Amino acid sequence: MNVLDYAIVILYIGGFLYLGYRFKNQADKNDYYLGGRSFGWFPLAMSTAATQLSAVSFISAPAFVGLKEGGGMIWLTYEFAVPLAMIFLMVVLVPTFYKSGIVSVYEFLEKRFGPSTRVLLSIVFQISRAFGTGVMIYTVAIILESVMEIPMWQSIVLIGIVTMIYSYQGGMKAVVYGDMIQMIILFIGIIICFSFGLKELGGWGEFLDKVDSERITAVDFSSLGFNGDEFGFWPMLIGGFFLYVSYYGTDQSQVQRLLSASSMKTMRQTLLCNGLMRFPITFAYCIMGLVLGTLALSRTDFISQIPADQPDRMIPIFIRDFLPNGVVGLLIVAIFSAAMSSLSSAINSLSAASVEDLFARGKKVEEKAYMRLSHLTALFWGVVCVVIAFFVGDIADTVIEAINKVGSVSFGPILATFVMAILMKRISTKGANIGLLVGVGVNVYLWLFVPEIFWFWWNAIGAVVTFVIAYLVSMVAPVVSGHPMVKVEPIRFNQKPVYYLVAFFVLIVVVSVILPSLF
Repeated sequence: MNVLDYAIVILYIGGFLYLGYRFKNQADKNDYYLGGRSFGWFPLAMSTAATQLSAVSFISAPAFVGLKEGGGMIWLTYEFAVPLAMIFLMVVLVPTFYKSGIVSVYEFLEKRFGPSTRVLLSIVFQISRAFGTGVMIYTVAIILESVMEIPMWQSIVLIGIVTMIYSYQGGMKAVVYGDMIQMIILFIGIIICFSFGLKELGGWGEFLDKVDSERITAVDFSSLGFNGDEFGFWPMLIGGFFLYVSYYGTDQSQVQRLLSASSMKTMRQTLLCNGLMRFPITFAYCIMGLVLGTLALSRTDFISQIPADQPDRMIPIFIRDFLPNGVVGLLIVAIFSAAMSSLSSAINSLSAASVEDLFARGKKVEEKAYMRLSHLTALFWGVVCVVIAFFVGDIADTVIEAINKVGSVSFGPILATFVMAILMKRISTKGANIGLLVGVGVNVYLWLFVPEIFWFWWNAIGAVVTFVIAYLVSMVAPVVSGHPMVKVEPIRFNQKPVYYLVAFFVLIVVVSVILPSLF
């Protein structure tokens, strides 16, 4: 990095500090946590996409596609269930959440099952989100330190302080518009890496001649995920459906964006756009990874610098050694952008969950005191995430994998709890809580003692177990009066966005299946 690169990074940081200042006037909780419900579909969709395209995705997914043993374009199967999940959210879950006027999605559970379910799930969210965000920051920092020679502590502090300042001041408006800017920078970064990598290879024709044909295969119909195999079509589709519905529909960091929409129509448009955007973005960074992996395998000076057990070094080394100054600064900004997007979303959603579910629950708090508490908890969680990043140390690579599995342990049972709250009147509070615990327990058992079952299946298995146990317990312990049934919005599948998403699902599967014949 030279003076030009540092100037670009400094300009970027200054812009985001101004962004927080620009939106610093927050009148109440709806302003701070939901942006006054003033957002249109485009910034919300871009913000959601930016959170998904995290720094780890920008660095690790292309390395999986291009270099990792057993990797390749099969990474695309992660996206198959997304359009179908958006349909379920659009039709079943989110309309009821939106109309209920909640800020924390866990508040909805108290209306149906009581405070114990709400507090339990909110605490689980806060701990897991803070820890996962800290690990993500550490991962980015350690890669920048080892490859770009940026001291780890500087990366962590820079990401943490800048993000905390603009999130603290600007609330959800700063988060969403900041994410929108960061998404644009990230996509520009993907295009730059792809273009320079293709140029170094000698063009598209040379790439086709040199690419490993085994890495082009994207769909495996033979793998069912019950014999230690992974990435099969059916486990990725069925397990992925439960995973994405739960993540986008019951995780505070994601639902909060949908609750910020200016109208129900905007909310549906946001879900539609997200269902249509994810696959093209993923396809873009997968192709980038395929190009750079092919380049690395054809250049000894490149591949010799990438440790065999650390393919994640591929992107940062390429940025350092193959891109001109100025472009290097822009790509460093892209990596910082991805990290800041994840952290800003975490700070705002963690603050919302803490204030709504723990400190202000059931109390009348004056707006001034509420806003002071909101700012303090935002600052607290920002510091917690940064501190965690300093202490995860060498276990980070293991923890990242573990976090994904921990999510799949709980996503299915949590989703089942929300679906029961909306659709199943006979489920009692005791039934819901016991079903949730048993569902999680079964998944933990599968993790520890049945490793042959692919962890994507846990999302579906946990949900089914939770439904069954909750129903059986509720037959013995019926619903107790005192917690009124929530008002459920009409379920309508007959709407244009549903048809668009079904058609898009068919399209991305067909494209993925015929992908090898296109190369």
